[in-house]
Amino acid sequence: MISSMTGYAVKTRDLERGTLQFELKSVNSRYLDFHFRVMEELRALEMPLRELLSGRLTRGKIECRLSFNQNGARSDQMEANPGLLTTLRTLESQVLATLPNAQPLSVGEILRWPGLLGDQSIDFAAMMPQVSILAREVLDEFTASRAREGEKLAQLIVDRVNAMRDIVRSVAPRIPEAQALFAERLRQRLHEALEGEAGEERILQEVAVFAARIDIAEEIGRLMTHLDEVERVLKQGGACGKRLDFLMQELNREANTLGSKSALVEVSQASMDLKLLIEQMREQIQNLE
Repeated sequence: MISSMTGYAVKTRDLERGTLQFELKSVNSRYLDFHFRVMEELRALEMPLRELLSGRLTRGKIECRLSFNQNGARSDQMEANPGLLTTLRTLESQVLATLPNAQPLSVGEILRWPGLLGDQSIDFAAMMPQVSILAREVLDEFTASRAREGEKLAQLIVDRVNAMRDIVRSVAPRIPEAQALFAERLRQRLHEALEGEAGEERILQEVAVFAARIDIAEEIGRLMTHLDEVERVLKQGGACGKRLDFLMQELNREANTLGSKSALVEVSQASMDLKLLIEQMREQIQNLE
C-alpha cells in the first residue's frame, strides 16, 4: 500500500462527564515530526499516544489535538455538602467573634467554595482506555485517508512512467540510422577539410570516436531500467518516498546526458519532454510517505 503524507481525521467520544475529541492532520516532512496540542490535564497521555502513532506512521509532520469538553452539572444533580456548610458557619462565627468588622461570606462565595457541590474533578488517568480507543479509531481513519490519496498519486506516477516509455520507444528506432547518416556527413566534411593532410584511416578513426561520444544506447537502456524500478517500487508499496526520490535523480541524470549527446533534433526534444515528466513525478513523490 502506498500512502500519502497528507491526511486528516477527527472523531469525538461522549463520556459520562463530557466529550473527548481527537484530531490528526499531517503535511509533508522528510522525517516523522509530531506536534501535540493537548490540554494540560491530559498532558500525561501524550507519551502513550506518541508510541501508538509511531507504530503506524513513518514520515510526515503530524499535528495531534486532544481535548475534553466537560459537561455542566444539571440542577437536579447539584446538592450542597451539609457537613461543609456547618463547618463554614462555625468558622464564620469564630472569625466574626474575633473580628466584628469582618464581612460575612456571601451566598456566591459559599457556592463557589471547593467541594461544596460535590466532587466535580475528573480522573484523567482513568480516562486513558477511552482515549486509547478513540485514538485508534482516528488513526484507522487517518491512515485510510492517506492510503486513498497515495493510491491516486501512485497512478499519476505510473501514467508518467508510461508516457516516458512511449517517448523512448518512439525515438530509439531512429537513432542508429540517424547516427550513421550523421557519421557519414562528418566523414565527408573531414575529408574535404583535411584533404591531403590526413589519410582515410585517420578520418575514419575521428568519425568512430565522435560516433561513440554521441551513442545514446546506454542512456536509453538505463532509462528503461530505472523506469522498471519505479514501477517495481510502487507495486511493492510501503514507505517508498525516499527510494522513489532517488530514482528521480537517476532518471534526470540520464535525461540530461541524453540531451547533451544528442545529434538529432528529435532526441533533444525527447530529452526535454522526459525532464518535464520527471519533474512532474518528483512533485507527486514529495507527497509520498
